[in-house]
Amino acid sequence: MKAAFRNAYCFTLSRYSINPNPTILHLVPAISTFPSLPSSVFKNPPFRSPVTATLCSTSMASGDSDAPQTSPSLEKQFEKFRVQLEDSGSLRERIRAVVLEIESATRLMQASLLLVHQSKPIPEVLEKAKTQINVLKDLFNKLAEVVRECPGQYYRYHGDWRTETQMVVSLLAFMHWLETGTLLMHTEAEEKLGLNDSDFGLDVEDYLVGICFMSNEMPRYVVNQVTAGDYDCPRKVLKFLTDLHAAFRMLNLRNDFLRKKFDTMKYDLRRVEEVYYDVKIRGLATSGDSVEDQGTQGQP
Repeated sequence: MKAAFRNAYCFTLSRYSINPNPTILHLVPAISTFPSLPSSVFKNPPFRSPVTATLCSTSMASGDSDAPQTSPSLEKQFEKFRVQLEDSGSLRERIRAVVLEIESATRLMQASLLLVHQSKPIPEVLEKAKTQINVLKDLFNKLAEVVRECPGQYYRYHGDWRTETQMVVSLLAFMHWLETGTLLMHTEAEEKLGLNDSDFGLDVEDYLVGICFMSNEMPRYVVNQVTAGDYDCPRKVLKFLTDLHAAFRMLNLRNDFLRKKFDTMKYDLRRVEEVYYDVKIRGLATSGDSVEDQGTQGQP
């Protein structure tokens, strides 16, 4: 009787103790050997420490009162950022709409100028291409009005129309050379596009890149003109490109896109030199070449 009572007592300790002694547990017999124990012993809820119960009740009582709250100054700052980003996105959409119109007018001008490589009369080609100059001027004025809504933000949005401006400058410069045989100056390009305002002008790098694009058309023009029987064209183009290349040499260009475009100019110059050499050695060049023009051969 005493042994059975001792075993039941040890079992009860192992059931309710936080850290039961493992040396006592091996004395506990199987549960099935104690049919006399009440079933309530096995249905009691697991033990909970009073300290744990107190912490849980305290946390539940506090509710969401300890949740982090957004600082009013932080919320005000990001609300300001949200408004600025939405305004900037809206402005970019308006700029892009005008730029698409500039692209369309530029394509029409370029398509007209391509006829010059088919030996079409230059006055006829230029007359058709010039009809787009006034269109481009109005579009650039429209673009300037949009950008002026954000004073001092010219270079923030400048990349949205940079490529289109460079292409326009190259076409205007090529047209100017076909008409006069000289280089289109920066001020003249601004005047043609109506960009004389200090708040919205023609960026110098855009002008220079446009001139480099224009030089890329020269070798093709020379080859087509010689094919058409104009053997004096290589001499004139060689003189022009040599002077232009020498002028670019005065600039201390960084290793950027403008420098890469300038490096292509020397290949344009070399191709024109080769055409001029072929024409000269075959005796097809005019005999009126001046000493100055002949001296352009061999220049870098």
